[in-house]
Amino acid sequence: MALLSGTGGNATTASGAPGGTGGKVPTLTERDFEQAVLRSELPVLIEFTADWCAPCKKIAPEVEAFAEEMRGKANVVKVDIDRAPALARELRVKSVPTFMVFAEQRITDVAVGAISKKKMREMVEPFLARAEGALKPNELAQLVREGTAIAVDTRDEAAFKRAHIPGAAHMALEEIENRLAELHMFQARPVLYCRAGDKTKDLATRLNDQGLPVAFLEGGLLAWESEALPIERT
Repeated sequence: MALLSGTGGNATTASGAPGGTGGKVPTLTERDFEQAVLRSELPVLIEFTADWCAPCKKIAPEVEAFAEEMRGKANVVKVDIDRAPALARELRVKSVPTFMVFAEQRITDVAVGAISKKKMREMVEPFLARAEGALKPNELAQLVREGTAIAVDTRDEAAFKRAHIPGAAHMALEEIENRLAELHMFQARPVLYCRAGDKTKDLATRLNDQGLPVAFLEGGLLAWESEALPIERT
């Protein structure tokens, strides 16, 4: 597939304003495609859309929310098939909305029709850079089943007592840096988690930068619950 080879140039949007957007998500022209997609160092999710597409308008908030969530991790763009018909034909886009992921200079996934933000993430996630020590919920669940990891809940004690990962230990986030020896005395690999994953990610990054390897759960307890994994409640 030629993919409009040789059409690169400074990235502009369909409106003609460099870096502008039709909303929060940039709309590419055929001239933009090589520079903005094929040469991107980040994975790119493209929504092929049209002004007359009702489902496209309905899911626009989901697409914009996902674009914001992926800022700095992946690029999210739109292509209007009426303004870029040659591109739509070359990529064999038959209907809108169609979502397409480009990573490593090739198409890696395609979904036709309106999709959820969760599905967008599933399409892009295999190509996202991962922080050192990061574990996905299903990865942690497997390690816990094997007995090679133990979840460590870093939220406050009241939150831990209300609901936590089965078998998890509790160690408040603000105490961990003073209890590292204790942390590594667990019989299995400790994996920290908080509510949304952001706090334990920051801590793990800081400790890994100091040469102290610490694992954490990406997305925290919310990500664990979103995968319908078991929760222990009291």
